[in-house]
Parts: sequence; C-alpha cells; structure tokens
Amino acid sequence: MLSPNDKKLEKLDPFYRPSVAKQKTSAEIISEARNALRTVGTQRPFTPQENQRKLFGPASSRAPENRPPSSFSLHASSFESSDSRPISGTRLSPLELKPKVPAPPTTEEDPCLSLPRPPVDPAKMRRISSARARLFRAASQAALLPDRTLTPAERKKTVESKETVRMGDSVVKVNGIYLTESKAIGHFKSHPLQLTYDGGFSEIKEPEMCKGATSLPSHLRSGGDQGKRRSRASLCPNSSDLSRLETKAVSKTNLQEKATETEADDVFWNTRIVPILHKLEKGRSIETLCAACAQLHGALAEGNMLGKKFKRRSTLLKTLYKLVDVGSDPLSLKLAKIILALKVSRKNLLNVCKLIFKISRSEKNDALIQSDSILELLLEVLRSEDLQTNTEAFLYCMGAIKFISGNSGFLHEMISKGAVEILMNLIKQITENTDKCGACLPNSGHLLVQMTATLRNLVDSPLARSKLLSISALPQLCTVMGQHMSDKDVCTNIARIFSKLTTYRDCCIALANYSRCYALFLNLINKYQKKQDLVVRIVFILGNLTAKNNQAREQFFKEKGSIPALLSLFHTFYRLDLHPRRPAGGGDEQPTPQKPQAQGEDVLIKLTRVLANLAIHPGIGPALAASPQVVGLLLATLEYKSIDACEELVINTIATINNLSYYQVKNSIIQDQKLHIAELLLKLLGSDNMDGILEAVRVFGNLSQDHDICNFIVQKNIHKFMIALLDAKHQDVCFSACGVLLNLTVEKDKRAILKEGGGIKKLVACLRDFGPTDWQLACLVCKTLWNFSENITNASSCFGDEDTNTLLVLLSSFLDEELALDGSFDQDLKNYHKLHWETEFRPVAQQLLSRIQAHHSFLEPLPFPSS
Repeated sequence: MLSPNDKKLEKLDPFYRPSVAKQKTSAEIISEARNALRTVGTQRPFTPQENQRKLFGPASSRAPENRPPSSFSLHASSFESSDSRPISGTRLSPLELKPKVPAPPTTEEDPCLSLPRPPVDPAKMRRISSARARLFRAASQAALLPDRTLTPAERKKTVESKETVRMGDSVVKVNGIYLTESKAIGHFKSHPLQLTYDGGFSEIKEPEMCKGATSLPSHLRSGGDQGKRRSRASLCPNSSDLSRLETKAVSKTNLQEKATETEADDVFWNTRIVPILHKLEKGRSIETLCAACAQLHGALAEGNMLGKKFKRRSTLLKTLYKLVDVGSDPLSLKLAKIILALKVSRKNLLNVCKLIFKISRSEKNDALIQSDSILELLLEVLRSEDLQTNTEAFLYCMGAIKFISGNSGFLHEMISKGAVEILMNLIKQITENTDKCGACLPNSGHLLVQMTATLRNLVDSPLARSKLLSISALPQLCTVMGQHMSDKDVCTNIARIFSKLTTYRDCCIALANYSRCYALFLNLINKYQKKQDLVVRIVFILGNLTAKNNQAREQFFKEKGSIPALLSLFHTFYRLDLHPRRPAGGGDEQPTPQKPQAQGEDVLIKLTRVLANLAIHPGIGPALAASPQVVGLLLATLEYKSIDACEELVINTIATINNLSYYQVKNSIIQDQKLHIAELLLKLLGSDNMDGILEAVRVFGNLSQDHDICNFIVQKNIHKFMIALLDAKHQDVCFSACGVLLNLTVEKDKRAILKEGGGIKKLVACLRDFGPTDWQLACLVCKTLWNFSENITNASSCFGDEDTNTLLVLLSSFLDEELALDGSFDQDLKNYHKLHWETEFRPVAQQLLSRIQAHHSFLEPLPFPSS
C-alpha cells in the first residue's frame, strides 16, 4: 500500500509510473525531472526609435492641443530686461506700530520739521552715483581718506586746513579750490558729500537741506557758535535723518575695504569685460562671437562675477539677450551657458531652457552640448531651482536632458553628475505633493513623461541600476504609476523601465519583493486591455518576476482576479490576432512599426510565458491544468498557428502544455484532452524546427505514462521517430526521446519496438557518448535496457554480440571511475551530481552489468527513478 508521500510522487511523475523504493525531496524531484518543468524565455518588447526629437512621440496618448509645444520661436524680445523677483500676490498684514508725528522743535533743537519728501529725480540719482564713484577713486589714491583713524584734534586741524571757509570776503576754499559762497553751496549741492566724525564720507542728499537755505555745513565754516547755529538752521536734520545717516556711515577700515573692492571690480570690468562686450557688439562672424562668448565666460568666472550678486548683471544680460536673434546654434549654446551661470529666474529661466531645448532637438548638436558642458548647468537647474514656481522651465530642461540621454556617449557623464538621484528626488517631490494636496502640480504629468523617459535611457548602465537599487527607487516608481494611472504615457515609460530592469536578477528580486506591484500591474492590464504597447510590457515584466521566484508566482496567483485578468487579455488579443483590424485612411498614411497581427502575437507570446512560469509552482500548476479556459486557449492557439508562421508563440504554447501535463491530477483537462493534444503534437514532429520537435517530445514524455497514449505512439509509428532522434547527438533531445522509450518499455508488449530501427545500438551509443558526463541520461538508458532485458535468457540474443561487449566495457569502466564534470559547474553542483552518480546511476549500472554477466536475472523490471 502506498503512503501519502508515495502517492504524491506518483502524481508528480513526468515520464513513468514510479516504484515505492525511495522517497525524494521536492528539490530532487524538480532537478531530476530535467526540463519536465521549464521556465520560458522571450525577447523584451521592441521599442522603435523616434524619427524626431519631441517632448511627446507619435505614440503619445496626449492630444496635440493638450501638449506643450516642441516647436516655437524665440527672440531677444522674449527675455525680460529685469530679472528681479515677481510681485507677490500675498496680502501683507498691517504694521502694528503707528508712525508718530514729530514733536515741535525747541529753541535748542533743529527748527525744521521732518516732512514727507518727493522721490529723488533719476538724473540726480545718477549724479550721486557718479560722485560716489569719483569719491572712491580719489579715496583709493589717498586724496581724501587717510591711512589711519585721526584723533579729534587732528580731524579739527584737517578740516581747518583743507576745508577753509573765509566768511569775510565770501570766499570758500574747498580742497584747494576757492569758491564764492554761492558757488560753494552749488558745489555741495551737486557733490553732496559730508566729512563724517571718523574721517569717512557719507551722502547728503539735496532734500535734506531746508528749502532756500544759503548757509554751508558747519564743519566747512569758521565762526564758532554762530556758524554752528547757521549750519544747524540751514540743514535742519531731524531724528530720522540722523539715524539714517548713522546707518550709512561706516568705519574707516570697512569703507576702505569696500572702496578698494569696488575699485577692483571697476578696474576689472573696464579692463577685462568691456573690451569683450565691444567685440560682441561689433562681431561680424559666428566664430568671432563664439570666441568672445567663451572669453567672456572665462573672464566672469575669473572675476567671481557669475551668479546673482554681480551689480552689472542686468547690463550684461541685456547684451547677451540681443545676440539670441543671430540664430546660430553654436552661438546660442555659448550664450545659454553664460545666462544660466548668471542664475536667471522666472521667464528668463524658462526662455533659456527653451533655447537649449530647441538646439538639442538636432542630434548634430550633441557634440556641441557636450563640449560646452551644458549638461552640468541643466542638472544644476533641476537641483537648485524651485519645482513649483518653475514647472514649465523644468519641462523644457528635462526635454533637453531626455534628448541627449538617448546618446550613449552622455550616459556616464549624466550618471556620474548625479542625474539618477536628481530625477528621483524630483519624482519624490511630485508624489509627496500629490499625496499632500490630493492634486498634481500644473504640468507635472508632462514633466513626469520627460523624467521617466530619461530614466528609461539611463537604466542601460549598470551604475544607474545600482544607484536605483541603493535609493529604493523601484517602489517609488510604482507609487507614481498608481498616482498617475490615468496617464498612459507615464505608465508606459515606467513599464519600459521595469522591462529593462527585470531582465537583471538583482532588480527583478527587488521589484518582486514589493508586494503591491502585482495588484498595480493587474489594474493596469484591466484598464488598458486594448493598449498593446503598455500591456505587452506589463505581461513581460510579470514573466520576468515569475521566471525564477516561487514566492512571486504565489503572490501574483493570490491576487484577486489575477488569472481571469490574464485570460481576458488572452481573449482580446487572440481575437485581434485572428481578425486583425485594417488601418483606416488612404495610402498617404505612414506605416506603423508593427502590424496589428504582429502586435497581438507579441502579447500572446508573453502571456503563454507567464502561464508556463506560474505552472511550475506545485500549488498553481494543478489548478491551471484543471482550468478549461486556460487549456482551451492553449489548444486553440496550437490549432490555428503553425510553427512556420509564429515559431515563438507555438513553442511557448507547447512548453506551457508540457508544464501542465506534468501534474497527474484527476480533474486535469490536459488528461481529458490527451489524445487531441497528441494529434496536434504529431504535426509538429513532421516539421523542420528542432526546437519545436524537442518541446513536442517532452510533452509526449509526460503523456506516455498513459496506456492510451502509448498505443497512439505505436499506432502512429511515433516510436520509430523517437529511436531516430537518438542519433541527434544532442543531449536534451536524446534524453527526452529516451524518456518516451522508457515509458513504452514499462508495458511488456511494447518492448520489442526497441529492436526496430537499431534502437538498442543507438541507446548504447548514447551511453558511450554522454554517459561519462551526464549521469541522468546514462541512468535513463540503463533503465530502458533493464526493462527491455527483463526476460533475458542470453545476453547476445537480447542485445547482440557487439552491443553486449560494448555494454560490459562501458558499465565496468563507469563503475570504476568517478563522474567527469567540466569547470562550468560550481562546487555545490558538482557535489550534487557526484552524489546522484553514486546513489542513482551506480546501482542501476551495477544491476544491469550483473544481469548481462550472468545472462539472466530474477529481478523485477526496474522503472525510471521518481522525479
């Protein structure tokens, strides 16, 4: 009586009805089955390269009117001359403190009231600036500013000697120049400078003097208290004026440093920058202008004038903006490099990004972009600028980066400069904003299309894949998919990323371990069932996840509606493949990259692969084998598809049937349809496709455990074909054919078929050729010969003299030697094979050798070991 475990082994037997001799682990069963259960491979879905560089390709789901333009005009007038911050739309709160009305002046204080003052006339402001510049130049030459801080006595002496005012004859001496009092007043009005308490200078603007005043400042007059009173009465500074003047006053040291720095900037500007600007204004050729721009960028960097703090930045930008109208791509890149380095913002940032985007649309400009280091500036924009206020600028910046990422020459530079981290950080910002606000940022969907398309190009690099794994980017991308489920372009790009990543083991494991991905992929299949370019990639990803991960198979199978979703998709593209839609329209339409029939075929290929991989799981395979819908679709595919018309689909379908036929369960539809399946496989055996023949033989190996199939094989002379396959000199072909012959020899009335077509001789040849290195095939041959020789009375009459002698030599040598394994096996695998060589092959070989040597034996026929 069989134990429950032995009954389980009986059900899992792919080639034969096993004995109860030895119980094996599930790992050993799978291993010894040797391709009875097999994963199925396929090619990654083909993505045609776009003929033109655009924000959105021809396959985009966005209507043209809903897309940001890829073509536009850009001129100098597009830029703003002012690059200041925009006016805030936020209302400011009123001040808590109310302004106080100044108290009336006393006799001891200034008699003038502090009244509101009109704005300073721009012309006067320019005069003030010119005066300040002249002052600092004079200061640098030690004409006005002393080298050290003066004592009060020295300051008094200096004032008396240098700024002498002689009231008697109404002549004033200012810095060695004698002026009349009226002219002196005019001089101070046009040069509003005042010697401060510490020897420095500060401005005295004309409105600070009382209207109609004719007196000079006190420190420029002589006359003691009377002069002081006149000065106080004429200037009339109030308390706020004094406070402002004190704030403007600086220490001598700081003023000297500032004056020196300003003077150095002025000198550098006049001697280094201005000549280059003249070249730009007078340049006639593009080469001259490009050279001047390169020289200008270097000079600005040398003078530390890049960035926002440079005071002549606006003047410089105006000059650069004018040159945009020249319309030269090399020159525009030089200009964009300087403009970005000057940290423009708002509309100017958008326009310079558009300028680079426009240039990057032509592949011939890739070399220019690389030589001018534009990529680094674009990445810096993404890294440092605010996403919410510059979404449109980011869109065109990312569009340019996407274009150049399609050039493999940029990949290493992009990744080394942190492109992967920058893009994932932006994606994280978008997802967090969506979670927080419940709505997406304007243009965020368009931006995500560009970012995910760029990542799709970057993941071809091993370094990029490593970075994505290190920052746990795959779950983040799944989150984006979930949030933007209605955006087919975003979902398709991420599916393309996963299609590439899951072909690598570490990335495949990382995605498989994110349990939410399975429900996400099923939702996408259900939502976009007729969108071939998306669903074919989703199914391809599922095939990769389930190829070598039993946990992934189980997780996917347990998701609600998983198998019905696959079958529904199968039905959709099965009908499309049977009745392909004709494209509407005239003959002027551009041909599509793939015909509708080929598109449907591709989805079916990926779907059968998923079913084949799922069937490997011992808890899923029997359920699929018992499903009329699953088996029905597979058989329908074999019925209407020939291997010549679609080799991959037919082979994948047979491989799926092979995996399902492995399970000997009572309610198996495979078992119910076994004769129909055998008829379909018979057509394949007559083809010239060796891969298709091998898959068909494997299915016959499982089905031939049944008596009716054995009769079918003999009736249709399939056994002769199996014997002929032993000459294939291909181990897998010989193994599968020998498995069918072994199952036939279990039935005594069919053992004689081995003598047809030189079957014994060919089995011995397989043992000789493959036995030393393939213990599984050697063991299979020995057990087939053992079954055949059950009623042996004479070895020579049973095997023939030549084959008997060959068997005696071979078996003796095998028993005296160890299994020979080449260097392709690791140590664990070597130990495994050596163990089974000793425990599986050696006993069978020893028994067969003993039988041949004794010419007879009373042992029962030995079946092929359980797998």
